[in-house]
Amino acid sequence: MTEMVYGSVPATDGEPILPRWWRTVDKWSMSCILLLFGIGILLGLAASPPLAARNGLDQFHYVQRQMIFGGMALAVMMLTSMLSPVMVRRLGVLGFFAAFAALLMLPFLGTDFGKGAVRWYSLGFASVQPSEFLKPVFMIMSAWLMAASQEINGPQGKSISFALVIAIVGLLAMQPDFGQSALILFGWGVMYFVAGAPMILLIVMAIGVVLFGMVAYNSSEHFARRIDGFLNPEIDPTTQMGYATNAIREGGFFGVGVGEGQVKWSLPDAHTDFIIAVAAEEYGLILVICIIALYGTITVRSLLRLMRERDTFIRLAGTGLACMFGVQAMINIGVAVRLLPSKGMTLPFVSYGGSSLIAGGIAVGMLLALTRTRPQGEIGDHFLRRGHGS
Repeated sequence: MTEMVYGSVPATDGEPILPRWWRTVDKWSMSCILLLFGIGILLGLAASPPLAARNGLDQFHYVQRQMIFGGMALAVMMLTSMLSPVMVRRLGVLGFFAAFAALLMLPFLGTDFGKGAVRWYSLGFASVQPSEFLKPVFMIMSAWLMAASQEINGPQGKSISFALVIAIVGLLAMQPDFGQSALILFGWGVMYFVAGAPMILLIVMAIGVVLFGMVAYNSSEHFARRIDGFLNPEIDPTTQMGYATNAIREGGFFGVGVGEGQVKWSLPDAHTDFIIAVAAEEYGLILVICIIALYGTITVRSLLRLMRERDTFIRLAGTGLACMFGVQAMINIGVAVRLLPSKGMTLPFVSYGGSSLIAGGIAVGMLLALTRTRPQGEIGDHFLRRGHGS
């Protein structure tokens, strides 16, 4: 609580790991993550029993699994947040090669679980979605390359990271998974902009994204169907979007009451992609605003702490992770309220899903590690000293 009242306290040399971690970690962001996980369990108790009943499972089967995966995610988050930036970089680079290899092998060894998109590896007792784990480690890999390119005689890191993001987007589009493609491209674009990308290149990239969307619309029935459904002013009440829209409308400001919601009986993805519809129906706009505020707090606080950071790699990697985390939440909520086309994307730490929970724990753990207070001057002081030195 000391940091919450008086601000961050830099670490001292020779201090043990746990006390040093506790003194330097962003406790506000960590508290928000714990609150989001608690809200996820609360909403899981409401949303998952109907699905368990349809599948002939124990009433709280999915809640129990979410608590197990969530516990693993929180443990991973805590452990990762204790790492130094150098260890985060090493973990990210090694993890990238592993996740990228897993993504390459998906067409041959993966499964679609009857959903029409080959995105998972089936382990029997659980499934793994490589793209969820690829997102955070790719941000670390790209930040390392971009930071290295700014050094004297450094490699062409920006060009290499650009080639990697194009390859990843292409592999994800083949699944098809346009949502994850857009999210990864956005995170990379933000880092590229912060690293000093010329504006003309960003404009060319934006035009390229529009052209890619046009090609995808004309060549992918799956993509075109979702865009047409979004643009259609009439909402089919028997679709997932129709059920979600009606649930949000019924919830109003204060909701219909705990356990009184009906959307969970109609939506097959009520516990994952449309969990916010359950929150809006049973608890009303109040809880939705609280959830948005928690995501906003984590994202904004992380960016504010990174603004003081002098190390280029830390600043780039943290910015990519923070923006990707916030935008993923924005996309999930935007889809539920029909501000964005329908896209299967989970709400971080709230939706059910083993891969998304554990990968989210890794991503936020890396972000907490990079935003820890370190004994350094403000970035403005750094530039001031350089100016006097010249």
